[in-house]
Amino acid sequence: MKKLHVNLLLALAVCLIVALFGFLATISAYPVQYRKQAALYHGDWRLVLSVIKAESNFNERATSAKGACGLMQILPDTAEFIAKKNQIEGYDLYDGEDNIRLGCLYLQYLEGRFCNLKTVLAAYNAGEGTVSAWLKNEQYSLDGVTLIEIPYSETERYVKKIIKYYENYKRIYLTNGEK
Repeated sequence: MKKLHVNLLLALAVCLIVALFGFLATISAYPVQYRKQAALYHGDWRLVLSVIKAESNFNERATSAKGACGLMQILPDTAEFIAKKNQIEGYDLYDGEDNIRLGCLYLQYLEGRFCNLKTVLAAYNAGEGTVSAWLKNEQYSLDGVTLIEIPYSETERYVKKIIKYYENYKRIYLTNGEK
């Protein structure tokens, strides 16, 4: 019986240690230098870091099978569109600051086009044209403004993942009195 208690206490200690390391990993789940850049280019750095976490896991050299590049996984055509719209010349999608700047400008563009976070994130992943078509379809939107269903399972998982990261960052950093 005594051996059982010792084993239970050891198991509980291991669980607590694992939980503590998990919590600490969540707190430091991004390189610090990106937070400042995200705050500089977007009003909500927690959202930007959530997108980066989901898109590239903070790997500046990340490249997708579809050709998206860098931290925020921006397609070259999207980067060109955003750069032209904002009169930006000479950028490198594999440079963290350039990528975050363009990614934030793209997020702001999408936030201006769509009314809620879920729709903005769906557009970031699937494309604004695709999401605009979904909004016109009563199967996916009852009001033409809000998505009630995302037909692409990859995009649905993507939106849920970012919202989860975002809620965690908001909870953790508001708890610590950070803005």
